[in-house]
Amino acid sequence: MKRRPKALIFDIFGTVVDWRRGVAGECAAMFERKGIAADPFEFADRWRGQYQPAMQRVRSGGRGYVSLDTLHLENLSVVLAETGISDHFSGEERKMLNRAWEKLPPWPDAVEGLTAIKKYAIIAPCSNGSIAMVTRMAKYGSLPWDAVLGADIAQNYKPKAIVYRRNAEVLGLKAGEVMMVAAHNDDLAAARKAGLTTAFVARPHEHGPGQSTDLEATGDWEIVAGDFVKLAEAISRLPGS
Repeated sequence: MKRRPKALIFDIFGTVVDWRRGVAGECAAMFERKGIAADPFEFADRWRGQYQPAMQRVRSGGRGYVSLDTLHLENLSVVLAETGISDHFSGEERKMLNRAWEKLPPWPDAVEGLTAIKKYAIIAPCSNGSIAMVTRMAKYGSLPWDAVLGADIAQNYKPKAIVYRRNAEVLGLKAGEVMMVAAHNDDLAAARKAGLTTAFVARPHEHGPGQSTDLEATGDWEIVAGDFVKLAEAISRLPGS
């Protein structure tokens, strides 16, 4: 890579925020209020496990686009049934618990790193979350985005190429002027195929202490950094575009 990208767009879940700790924390609080003896981290993992299958039905054309907020709520009902605690939750309580996905703590380096990066380029999310969800998440975690983008823009989900390209287009940029940042090698592979440049930042604890995937970069991404602060340093060293 010879020149600094004009914008960096970021995967959110796992890359910018610790979804597992955030969701488990909200589940733990509600379980305690209801006297439910369930492991909140296991529940969070089960809920997240429904994520890709639900989006795939949209990506494959099996159903029209619906927001991730809706998919998460549907997935919650599935997991409540699987764990035998459906009867403990009213419809309103399910909606309340579903908002856990808007209350996800940033990784410790995220805000500092993003603030440093935005001195050199536009920064925005490229998430499968809706604009509404990502906006509230940014408010909760003080994430300093220049723009808030979401899956609503493309009416589809990553890793469809249209998602990456539409995020570039709405910023008035060509795909090659934009860098995708993610802790997931498959996300970066799809972004590169769509014409974007790429940066990998490992999050080895995204899935808990037993994580076995995405522990390191598996592609020749333009930048590989240990955290967002180091990513900012790498971006600062590139000549301006």
